[in-house]
Amino acid sequence: MIKAVIFDLDGTLLNRDESVNKFIDNQYERLNKWVRHIPKEKYITRFIELDDRGNVWKDKVYQQLTGELDITGITWEDLLQDYISQFKNNCIPFPNILSMLDELKSNNLILGMITNGKGQFQKDNIKALGIERYFGTILVSELEGIKKPDPKIFKRALEQLNVSPNESIFVGDHPENDVKAAQNVGIKGIWKKDFQWNNIEADFTIDDLSELTSIIVKLNKQNTESY
Repeated sequence: MIKAVIFDLDGTLLNRDESVNKFIDNQYERLNKWVRHIPKEKYITRFIELDDRGNVWKDKVYQQLTGELDITGITWEDLLQDYISQFKNNCIPFPNILSMLDELKSNNLILGMITNGKGQFQKDNIKALGIERYFGTILVSELEGIKKPDPKIFKRALEQLNVSPNESIFVGDHPENDVKAAQNVGIKGIWKKDFQWNNIEADFTIDDLSELTSIIVKLNKQNTESY
């Protein structure tokens, strides 16, 4: 019987690609005094390239950006601080996030979250999405001292939710850090489709968060029938 659903954040609940686009567009406008010598499209495109979908932390991104685009009068540290303080105001969730979480809670499922990233930064983003109240536990890698795909962080979430691996499913967009890492500790891995990857060996694949409930119903039916 599935008792718990554990989620990744970026690319699963938070539409990070759209959020980054919105943030960097707004940053260009906000700090126009210092960056207006750069065409807006160039500033946005180069940031997105350097960010590499969140794989490069922003200190490196802004150091390179200021050098390449000849940004003066404002330091890379200032730009980084702007990112840290302002990103939360640009968070865009994936569709159906609240109705899906409401439905899972109304079906008495316990919810958890495991996300890689900086502690306060990720907490601010979760708060901005208005979803904090749904989760029994939220593990952010920087605060935990371990990150996905390390099995320890998954086991820690299970302990805190007081469920076993076979009573849980994990939903994420990254084939290795989310799906495979969850499967490696005995949790069913559900892949939230991402254009970057193909042919992922997941237990289930979803396009939209609203599909989760029917998967859980299906799994629970299979469990009942196998007794």
